[in-house]
Amino acid sequence: MTTHDDDYDDDLYEDEEPVSPTNDSESLLRRAIDIIATARTMPLSSSPMINREEIIELLEEAARRMPDELRQARWMLKERQDFIDKTKREAEDILDAGRAQAERMVQRTEVVRAAEMRARKIVEAAENEARRMKLEVEDFCDQRLGSFEILLERTLKTVTVGREKLNGRMNDTRPPAPPEPESYFFDQDEY
Repeated sequence: MTTHDDDYDDDLYEDEEPVSPTNDSESLLRRAIDIIATARTMPLSSSPMINREEIIELLEEAARRMPDELRQARWMLKERQDFIDKTKREAEDILDAGRAQAERMVQRTEVVRAAEMRARKIVEAAENEARRMKLEVEDFCDQRLGSFEILLERTLKTVTVGREKLNGRMNDTRPPAPPEPESYFFDQDEY
């Protein structure tokens, strides 16, 4: 049984909030899932009444926003690389300063050793911090992509099940069987 736009109940999603530009693609996809999950069924059918245009619009907006989230992840990776580069430059500056000082103070070998040790500790600390930041960024990206993957899989399953149900209903052109009377009393107005 197919639905026409005339049959669609516009009041069905009246209490839904409009999609604001600040929502991310995940919230748009969750909204689409919610619309599908809470859609009323058509009379005498288990097929839901869904505003196709609204669902398509939500999914297209989510797809458009995906690059923004990926761009944010790339920006975080660039920030991490900038931090690593800056820390390496600072470490090199400290090492260069320590070498220059060591050359000026050859007789004070203890000072030179202390400067080199300090420079190594700073480099090690910077490398450890860079490693930690890299792992955090990778974990963040992996979590975001993982949750989006799960969301897309759920949406795909929902759409597939809905299409299968719809195709099954469309292929079955026989009229539905009349309901069984609940009692032995015959009501002629009912038939």
